[in-house]
This record gives sequence, C-alpha cells and structure tokens, in this order.
Amino acid sequence: MIVLKTKRMARILLENVTKVFDGEVTAVRDFNLEVRDGEFMVIVGPSGCGKTTTLRMIAGLEEMTSGNVYIGDAQVNNVSPKDRDVAMVFQNYALYPHMNAYQNMAFALKMRNISRTEIKKRIEEVASLLGIEHLLHRKPGTLSGGQRQRVALGRAIVRRPRAFLFDEPLSNLDAALRLRTRAELKDLHHKPKTTTIYVTHDQTEAMCLGDRICVVREGEIQQTAGPMELYEKPVNRFVAGFLGTPPMNFLAGGTKLKNDTAFFKIGNDAVILGRRLKTILRDYCDKPMVLGIRPEDISLHQSSELTNNAISATVNVIEPIGIRTDAYLTHHTGQKLIAGIDPHARLKVNDEVKLYLRLEKIHIFEPSETGRNVTLSD
Repeated sequence: MIVLKTKRMARILLENVTKVFDGEVTAVRDFNLEVRDGEFMVIVGPSGCGKTTTLRMIAGLEEMTSGNVYIGDAQVNNVSPKDRDVAMVFQNYALYPHMNAYQNMAFALKMRNISRTEIKKRIEEVASLLGIEHLLHRKPGTLSGGQRQRVALGRAIVRRPRAFLFDEPLSNLDAALRLRTRAELKDLHHKPKTTTIYVTHDQTEAMCLGDRICVVREGEIQQTAGPMELYEKPVNRFVAGFLGTPPMNFLAGGTKLKNDTAFFKIGNDAVILGRRLKTILRDYCDKPMVLGIRPEDISLHQSSELTNNAISATVNVIEPIGIRTDAYLTHHTGQKLIAGIDPHARLKVNDEVKLYLRLEKIHIFEPSETGRNVTLSD
C-alpha cells in the first residue's frame, strides 16, 4: 500500500474577506469560513457567485479588498502565492504543452531545488496512485481530458502542499468519467488527508465530495454544514432550492390557525401541519408564505399519516428514470411541482391526482428568494 508523506496539515481561515472589482462590482462580501485541518470543504453556488475569486484569494492569485486569510497559524495576506504552500488545480488543468507528463509533474519540484532522485521517487509514487505510469512520457496534447486531469492532480500531489485548492476540475469531463473521477478524488483525500477546498457549481458533486459544504449566493455565504444537514435543514429558500435533483418544490400560500390546529392554504387545498409548527407559525398567520416539499416526500398513495395532507394536481409530463419516475404536475393555482413516484405506478398525462405530503418533511419559508426557513426557528 502506498502511503503519501505530507507536511503537517493546515487549517484555513477566511476572516471578513471582501473583493470589489474596479471599485464597483462586489464579487465576495464579508466572507467568514474556517476549513479544519484535513477537511474536504466544498464551496458551491451558481456561476458568477464568487467561488473562484474566493479560491484565488486563498492562493494569493487575487488581491483582497479587505479581510484576512490564515493558513495554519499564519496570516498570509502579504505572502506571495509560491510561499503559501498550497497547490491549485485549475479547471483547464494549465499543463505546459511542450512538456510531457513527467516534466509537468517535476517542474515545481525542480524550482524548489529538490534532488532528481527525490523527484523521481515522488512522481513514481503518485503516478502509481493515480494509475498514470504509462502516460508519463506523453505530452498533454496526446492525452484525453480525464488523463490530463490526472496529470494535473499528480502535479499538485507531488508537491506535498499543506492544502489543495480545486477549481471545478471535473467540469470538462464527460458524465461517466466525471462520476468515476469524483469517487477517485474522495478516495484519494482519505490517504494523505490533506486540507482541501473544492469549488464547483454542481450540487451533486458537492453532496458527494464534501465533509462540509459552503453554499454561496452573490458573494455571500448562505449556509455551511454537512451534506445531509444542508439537505434536510436548509436555513433559507435558496439553499433548499439549490441542493437536490430534482429540486425542492415551492408552493405559495399562507399559514392559518383554526381551533388550535395549524394548516397551510394553497388555493382551495389545505395541508394540516404538525403540532410542533403551531407555536412557531403563530407570528406568520395570514401572511404570504411558501411551503417547501422535496419530490421524494410526495406520494400518490394515501396512508394513515398522510390522510389530511393531500393537494390536487394535473399530470403534465412523466419521466421514467429507472429507480423512480418523475411526474411533472400543475396545481389548480397554476403552480408547478415535481413528484418522485414509484416507477411502476400507473399514471398518464392529463390525469387528475391527489398528492399526499409527508408531514415531517414540510418546510415553511418566507417568500423571498432567500426567505428564512421558519420551521427551523426552534
């Protein structure tokens, strides 16, 4: 078994980091994030939300407007990129086209005056780990996207940095290769256990890779937590809608209290809510609110726990995807939703159906795009 030797691990801390371009455009705003020693942190969000800018500021490739960056116990605001002891893997791999894979991996080590014997030892060790021994003599132009990705990753690993920074390294790969490489990255992290920050816009990638995930919107952190906490307890509507495939359904309506019972009105339908929500929702009665429910928490079948939680809808599209069928529907108010149902369910387009919502999986949000999840108030 190959055991990679690494330097001591490093905590990375971003403290009130802000980046303003040309004095006008704020790309990152008051960013506070701690990445623990040996942690695999994923920063995820839509394109243009400031993820890559944040990564580049950690690497020292982009100057901060304000704030502090710490690697280990040292503030590195004024430390040059080459002296921060981090390795960055870029989206386009950034390999030197005139060098073969071995030379690309060796280049940074030569610049550090590491001996030829040690360079050869490190490259052979990492090449074996990544399964690229047979590619070392080939130039980037003769390699596939997946092979170039492995060489770029190997170039980072041989440096034995204190931290890895990944900028959407799988985005140029086809779906099957992306899936396989994602699993390899996860496995690779467990071996040297080096502190890693990974940037992506792919929420599935984020959920699969991250020990924790930092969700970003328009340069601001929305929530940082473990994958399942984000999925099951999103703090606002943006996080709830960004994570999940298909995404969470949102149905506009309002909360009501009647005879000591809380319920949510969606047009002519009323969904009875659990007793836990009665006190929480008291301050939101008769105000516009949004009910959130994930597709997998909607059923076509009535049961004792779902009897009073039905809404009506019309089937528009049916998509069988093997393990389940996604039914796209329209509520009588005109609102769209998706239900993940039994793949063997007998359902046809234009069918009128009753949908039963799982009581314990309902979320209630304030109506704005980043509206607070008020069901987490307790």
